[in-house]
Amino acid sequence: MQSVVILGAGHAGFQCAAALRQQGFAGNVSLVSEERGLPYQRPPLSKAYLLGKACAADLAFRAEAFFSEHRVTLISGVAEGIDRVAQRVILGNGESLPYGHLVIATGSRPRKLPVPGAELAGVLPLQTLDDADRLLAALAGCKSVAVIGAGFIGLEFAASARLLGHEVTVVDIADRPMARVLSPECALAFAKAHRALGTKLLLQTGVERLEGEGGKVAAVVTTSGERIPADIVLVGIGATPRVELAKEAGLAVDNGIVVDAMLRTADPQVSAIGDVASFPRRDGGQRVRLESVQNATDQARAAAARIAGHAAVPYEAVPWFWSDQGNLKLQIAGLRGDVDERLLTGDVTAGHFSVLCISDGVLCAVESVNRPADHMLARRLLAKQTRVLPAQAREPGFTLKML
Repeated sequence: MQSVVILGAGHAGFQCAAALRQQGFAGNVSLVSEERGLPYQRPPLSKAYLLGKACAADLAFRAEAFFSEHRVTLISGVAEGIDRVAQRVILGNGESLPYGHLVIATGSRPRKLPVPGAELAGVLPLQTLDDADRLLAALAGCKSVAVIGAGFIGLEFAASARLLGHEVTVVDIADRPMARVLSPECALAFAKAHRALGTKLLLQTGVERLEGEGGKVAAVVTTSGERIPADIVLVGIGATPRVELAKEAGLAVDNGIVVDAMLRTADPQVSAIGDVASFPRRDGGQRVRLESVQNATDQARAAAARIAGHAAVPYEAVPWFWSDQGNLKLQIAGLRGDVDERLLTGDVTAGHFSVLCISDGVLCAVESVNRPADHMLARRLLAKQTRVLPAQAREPGFTLKML
């Protein structure tokens, strides 16, 4: 029976290990983690953990006993190389792990802010538990916070910092929050909500430099010349896939590790899943790389089933995402593209609505705010590639359930 080595113990890596046992795989399973302690959930870091509603123990996927009971060897270490000929992973301590199948689930890393002053103390990312602990320590003696980037992480942190009583300014080069993923209608609602919380949003604004005092950040200077005092600067300008190991091992890389519809690389003994994988879209469009818990866990289950000997099937799960910001819960199903039409349902003023994105008469994405029932229906409708008549969606009393 072959052994499986999984590089990365985030959502994709952990779920792959667990799913291998659920799928009846009897060989050795090794899970290599670069972080201390048990594998853990990351979404709560910017919300419940910062707000003191969850502790580190609450974040663990499973208790320590799970790993021994399910014969998953958890290895703390850094992979420094992949020898595909000998089928071994070389660790930083000089040891090597033989594999029958290798799963690369190394995820992504936060992009660094490319401006002078970015190296100052107090300029921090938020991806890991250690990052969150550093932010908590910094917030304890902090008055003003600047957030660079109005994406999910930046806005979730901004909302948490406001609830903790800090002055918060968010700076983003785009013309609206979450511009890469959200429709203008939905983004406008979130901009209003954050401003209502007391957050200052500076959109269509770049960062010229960061200024410091005594080696610690003191202010953000924008491209328009405005100086924003800041005791902490949270950088949330996106992430890049961790593809170095794969590239050095000769595997194809294109905005992630290139895999086929079954999540296999060109090497039949190597798969890639989660944030690091670049895979073909189910609709035949260009390749895509998704950073979401759903994508990570669904790909992990799909890869595990194939490795365990079940029939290989194309990965075609409908992507979905969520973000909790203040009293707004955003849920997105599907992927927006160059949509032909966007239609609103619900009550935007009350903060309970959905935006239907329709392309060539087919529903391609639904953005829901405080409408969980819409989100669940949307995932079912998108899986069926449901056609929508705009005139029908505009009728009074229209709901997704009518489809």
